[in-house]
Amino acid sequence: MKKQLLFKAMLALSAALILSVAWMVSQRSVKAAPPSESSITGTVKLEGTPPHQRPIDMSKEPACAAVHKANPVTTENVVVGTDGGLKNVVVYLSEGWSGPETAVSSTPNWEQHGCQYIPHVMGLDVNEHFKVINSDPTSHNIHPMPKPGGPNHEWNKSQPAGAPPIDTSWPAEEVAIHVKCNIHPWMSGYMVVVKGPYGVSDDSGSFKVDGVPPGNYTLTAWQETYGAQTQKVTVAAGKPATANFTFKAK
Repeated sequence: MKKQLLFKAMLALSAALILSVAWMVSQRSVKAAPPSESSITGTVKLEGTPPHQRPIDMSKEPACAAVHKANPVTTENVVVGTDGGLKNVVVYLSEGWSGPETAVSSTPNWEQHGCQYIPHVMGLDVNEHFKVINSDPTSHNIHPMPKPGGPNHEWNKSQPAGAPPIDTSWPAEEVAIHVKCNIHPWMSGYMVVVKGPYGVSDDSGSFKVDGVPPGNYTLTAWQETYGAQTQKVTVAAGKPATANFTFKAK
């Protein structure tokens, strides 16, 4: 009988200890939980008359010219949609971000289709891998040109039709890296490399920067012709913040 009582007492004590430890761990987890992330949304617009985008003559590359036969293409330095929405503007946190590179779930593509870069402007995080894809029946020569002497190194690679994708990344921030094709001189695009969350404006000028912890930030909007604008923004836990930018036409 005494042994049974002692055994039951030990079981009760063990259960109490387990519950106590579990409670302490749960409390630590609650205290250590990171603040809920939010997002920054807004629009980028152009005020005034957009500059004329010149037509692109692709007659020297018939395969690409055929792709655009029904809809001739123009340069993409300034692409304006409905209500003055400005496309291809990269919006990112230029001050206030103290976290690591943004966790990404997919590898973005820099596609060559119809002798154009799609997208024309690509936002990237430091060390974020991307794939250069040739979807054309002709060869391309991809030539990104970072700032000379900087941590990002210039490269120049040929990619024949049907060649596998080029998988690569950039090790440092740079706004922005111009990309050209040595075979087709009209091909032009930009890669904007930042550290932390970013977004790129769409056809209507709308953008969204996800994964932003609560805090005070400087938000920068970069456009290849008009340069950069900045503004301060405060992000509260679980509440989206808004910011709008307006560039003036030259």
